[in-house]
Amino acid sequence: MLYASVTFFLIGLFAYILGAYNIAGLSLDIGKIAFFIFIALSILSFFINLITGKKSKTDITNLY
Repeated sequence: MLYASVTFFLIGLFAYILGAYNIAGLSLDIGKIAFFIFIALSILSFFINLITGKKSKTDITNLY
């Protein structure tokens, strides 16, 4: 979700530089919405894990 948000922001900036203002505005709006959805889901996940006390299924120490 965060990757999509950054991608839409970059597309918007590139379109703005090229003069396509409508496409730039639309992609920046989509990027902004995707970013706020990412933040909301992250906060929701944090509080659910805080309340339930469950640990995540991935073991951070063995990722590499």
